[in-house]
Amino acid sequence: MSIQSNNMTEKFGLVIGFLFIYFVFTTVLYFILFILERLPANWNYFYVMVLTAIIVFIGFAVRKYIK
Repeated sequence: MSIQSNNMTEKFGLVIGFLFIYFVFTTVLYFILFILERLPANWNYFYVMVLTAIIVFIGFAVRKYIK
């Protein structure tokens, strides 16, 4: 028995997986920076999300440049 993959389902799964891992990574990074007292006094979770988004965009740009 062969299982046929649905292209739309795969894309949906990739997006959901990416968003889940993005928030997990952002949360872990926030707590590491918070515990090590490396966050500026006025920073909150939103600023760490922006920092993580910049890291993601740099990663996408490097991947696109390499290809």
